Amino acid sequence: MPHVSLAMLDAAGLTPQWCVVDIGGGDSRLTDQLIQRGLTCLAVLDVSRAAIERAQARLGDASHVPTWMVADVTDDWTLKPMDAWHDRAVFHFLTEPEDRKRYVDQAKRTVKVGGTVIIATFAPDGPRKCSGLPVVQYSPESLAHELGADFSLVQAQPHMHQTPWGTAQSFQYSRFIYEGSP
Repeated sequence: MPHVSLAMLDAAGLTPQWCVVDIGGGDSRLTDQLIQRGLTCLAVLDVSRAAIERAQARLGDASHVPTWMVADVTDDWTLKPMDAWHDRAVFHFLTEPEDRKRYVDQAKRTVKVGGTVIIATFAPDGPRKCSGLPVVQYSPESLAHELGADFSLVQAQPHMHQTPWGTAQSFQYSRFIYEGSP
C-alpha cells in the first residue's frame, strides 16, 4: 500500500474532485486507492504496456476510470491540467540533464498553478543502481534545485522501502507546490 504517497496527497488537501497523474504508475497500487476514495479524474503513465495491462486486469471493472498512457515521461504527451503529479521512482532513473529538463517541462505543462508535485527518489544513502540501471540520488534540497524556482518544497520525508527480496532501500519523498512560471 502506498502509505507515504497517500499521506502526502492528504496533506496537500486531496479531495475526490482532484485530477491526479501517476507517473510510472503501471504496477502501483496508488490508482486502486484513489479510485476507492472516489476519484474519477485519474491518469496513469508508464513505459511498460505489460505493467499497465496488469493494473487494468487487477482493477477489473474499475479499469475504465483512469486514462492509461504507454509513454516515456520525457516524450511529448498531453493531459488536461492536473491537480497533482505523483512519481514514485521514475525521476531518479533520468541520468541525463536533457531528460530531467524534459521531465520538468512536462510537469509544468501538466500541473495546474498551485498544484501538487510529489516525487520519490533514492536518497543520498540509497542504491546507486536499480535493476542494473544507474540512478541519481537526491536529497529534498537537491531535488528542489533540480526542479527549479517554479516549485516550492513544502514537505519531505525519508522512507525505508522494503523490496520484495527483503532488502531495504533508502528513499526520500518530497512534496512541492507548482508556483508557475513568471
